Amino acid sequence: MARRSFSVFSLSFLDVMSCGLGATILILIIISAQIREKAEVANDALRAAATLIEQEVQDARKNLLRLRDSSAVRDTRTTGAAAEIERLQTLIAELRTEADQQDNDSLAKKESAEQLRADVQRLEEGTRRLAEAQPEAGTGERVRSFIGKGNRQYLTGMRMGGQRVLILVDSSASMLGRTYANVVRYRAMPDGRKVQAPKWRQTIDVVDWLTTQIQPGARFQIYAFNEQAGTTVAGSDGGWIEARDGNDFDAALAGLRKVVPGKGTSLFRAFQAARSLKPAPDNIFLITDGLPTQGETVPADPEPIRADRRANFLRQAIAELPSGVPVNVILLPMEGDPEAAFRFWELAMRTRGSFLAPAKDWP
Repeated sequence: MARRSFSVFSLSFLDVMSCGLGATILILIIISAQIREKAEVANDALRAAATLIEQEVQDARKNLLRLRDSSAVRDTRTTGAAAEIERLQTLIAELRTEADQQDNDSLAKKESAEQLRADVQRLEEGTRRLAEAQPEAGTGERVRSFIGKGNRQYLTGMRMGGQRVLILVDSSASMLGRTYANVVRYRAMPDGRKVQAPKWRQTIDVVDWLTTQIQPGARFQIYAFNEQAGTTVAGSDGGWIEARDGNDFDAALAGLRKVVPGKGTSLFRAFQAARSLKPAPDNIFLITDGLPTQGETVPADPEPIRADRRANFLRQAIAELPSGVPVNVILLPMEGDPEAAFRFWELAMRTRGSFLAPAKDWP
């Protein structure tokens, strides 16, 4: 029996191609399944990311709307604030104008009052001359008189009289006003306006009234003091002026009216001047508005002086007083100096003098 031989090349080309095509299709099927699975996973991730982005976009839109609303509110508030600032500035300007007008009115009234007072003084001078021409009518007990505001009885309880009367007048910057704001305002004005400050005018009126209480034949002196002390009558430092007639007082008051308040307050210098007078005074009138701001020297520290240091300056000044001389204090109080009244009352009581804190329209 004959055998057939087998050859590897007996497979047909078609069979080979069929096998290869089948394998390729199988691979494609496997790959397609994996791609679809991966694509679904990727789509899920993209959908989640897109949802998150959409949420963020919506939040951003909400925030934008909120910011726009806030900006509109701020713009409204800014506009309202600008309108309020403009209204307040207009009101301040009106108040300043009104205050300046009142100051001008007050100055005019003061000038009118001064004119009337000068007329009265001229009439009194004429009356005095007529009285001198007729000795039998009598000349009275006083050298001059003072015409105050209204019909008043000037009963003060102060210790008047004396044969050597010294009047010490505080002429520091604080005598320009009763409040710190007024002092600053007047300090920036020219000297012509400073001497018209209501508080300084009252100070001069007080001195004018005090001179009417000095008896004929007595001697007097008027010293103005700030950081230094000096007489208001040129050439009379360290000496006394005899009260012969009203002209002596007029000259002293004229010198006082030329004084322009300024600088600090050294009561030490004032009492030192009182001690230098020979013979010593037997009655002192002190017109001031608060505790001194310096002693023998000007403080090097520019900061405001504390109340305890100012009280110490007063104690140093009192040590310079001539012994046994009564000090009569007339206090025109300054706002912000609560200890002044007590300290000066204590000084008056210790020296057997008197203390007076008058009203704004006295005398």
